[in-house]
Amino acid sequence: MISNIRFPFRFFLITFIWSWLIWAPLVLGSLKIIPVSDKILSALTLPVIMLGVFGPLAGALFSLHQEQGKGSSGKYLRRFLDLQLGWKAYIIPIIIFGGSTFLTWFLPELFGEKRLSMLLPSIWMFIPYLLLMIILGGGQEEFGWRGYALPLLEKKFGIWLANMILGIIWACWHIPLWFITGTSQTYMNFGGFILLMVGYSFILSWILKISGNRPFSVLYVHGLFNAFIPLMPPLILQKNVPQPRFWIWATMTLFIGIVITVLREKKSII
Repeated sequence: MISNIRFPFRFFLITFIWSWLIWAPLVLGSLKIIPVSDKILSALTLPVIMLGVFGPLAGALFSLHQEQGKGSSGKYLRRFLDLQLGWKAYIIPIIIFGGSTFLTWFLPELFGEKRLSMLLPSIWMFIPYLLLMIILGGGQEEFGWRGYALPLLEKKFGIWLANMILGIIWACWHIPLWFITGTSQTYMNFGGFILLMVGYSFILSWILKISGNRPFSVLYVHGLFNAFIPLMPPLILQKNVPQPRFWIWATMTLFIGIVITVLREKKSII
């Protein structure tokens, strides 16, 4: 740990301002604080949420410009064009998240839960959907979270505390989505969601490391675990019903993240 490394307050401030301001009309419309028809609200929800998800990128670029001046943004973004991650960074996440998502989806059936149908129109849509998730469906968050903030936090606090801090902040950044009609968050327990985000943060930190610190790796992995969700759904899309798959998903992800981090500390894995 290096105590004189600054905490990225400015990054987090811009990230939250960007996203929460953009999402605010959806929140106000969903809560009927401002008059918006359900039809218009439904049409606007996806594009507005996607625009808000660029908050971490906005935070990173603003912070870099303030710190390093003109030209820093282009140099930073070019780092994400390096796709030579190595086979481990491409294949291991498929095994981890494909396996954990499958177990999350399947295990409750052994105890009498009804099978949840795939939400994609066809299995052949998985690859196009994965590409969409990398570019617009969550992967773009990593321009900020792991591309900019995580290296600073890990230098300041070490692997354990840095990823717990980032995971909790990452979860809190999503809070407006609990108040927007139709989002998946409205079916999730927020405490469980924090466990999920901390677990993901531990895993993403490791994947970034084994890729040789190539930041495209975390865009890819974030897109990957989001793409598995409609393939093997971990949520019943109804409110006020038990969500056993969600709790398996959250606890399993956290457990995997903790095990990976323990092994990293013991130098048992890279």
